[in-house]
Amino acid sequence: MTALVPGEGVLVLAATPIGDARDAAPRLGDELAGADVIAAEDTRRLRRLCQALDVNPRGSVVSYHEHNEAARTADLVERLREGARVLVVTDAGMPSVSDPGYRLVSAAVGIDVRVTCVPGPSAVLMALAVSGLPVDRFCFEGFLPRKGGERVRALRALAQEHRTMVFFEAPHRIAKSLADMEAVFGGERRAAVCRELTKTYEEVRRGSLVELVAWADDGVKGEITVVVAGADVTVGDVDSQLTGILDRVAAGERLKDVCADVASATGLSKKALYDAALAAQR
Repeated sequence: MTALVPGEGVLVLAATPIGDARDAAPRLGDELAGADVIAAEDTRRLRRLCQALDVNPRGSVVSYHEHNEAARTADLVERLREGARVLVVTDAGMPSVSDPGYRLVSAAVGIDVRVTCVPGPSAVLMALAVSGLPVDRFCFEGFLPRKGGERVRALRALAQEHRTMVFFEAPHRIAKSLADMEAVFGGERRAAVCRELTKTYEEVRRGSLVELVAWADDGVKGEITVVVAGADVTVGDVDSQLTGILDRVAAGERLKDVCADVASATGLSKKALYDAALAAQR
């Protein structure tokens, strides 16, 4: 093993295939072979990936997942201080994007350690590309809350979002999530459900939310990414926005925050919306 030089540690975030091992960047194999420490979300999956890439890691391998991320970050930071090249890989895609990694990146930046990455497969970008929906502007929302009430509140906060939205979802929750999207966004909103991307049973189902809800009732399996069209940008008038504002406030959101959100989406005056909502509540 190469001697560690204090002050020359490097943190490398490496994207891993989201299904097909052949999508791995050539640099991924080099980094796996040469890292002093590999922090893997699942060490068994890492072992299978290395076998697929015909790579024999020379460094130590440690687990680094949501249950030990907080505790293990300190150990990895210490290795970086000692000069180690620390490689972070997750089960699929880019570390820190709805996966472990953010804490370590933040800590490394805090001690002025170089942070770089090996680009590669991304379920977010692939789903956007094949969705058939506008991709010039988009936002990634990760996983929606598991509880129904919290999920509906999160969706209501996005009701006026005019960028295309991308979500991850678990197969056992996708039917309920799509139904909540239909209720909040409206049944005619266009969307795409992308499952098992790059895998044998890859499928992209496109349609309105009402169509996708009906389709999902039969059950959906696999890794799922959902792409939803943004809201149409319509200015309208203050009165036309009141019902939606009051519904969101009744669901628990702060009136000030809702008015700011609606003002941003419609171009209406935040003060005018706020004053009108207060008057309607009296």
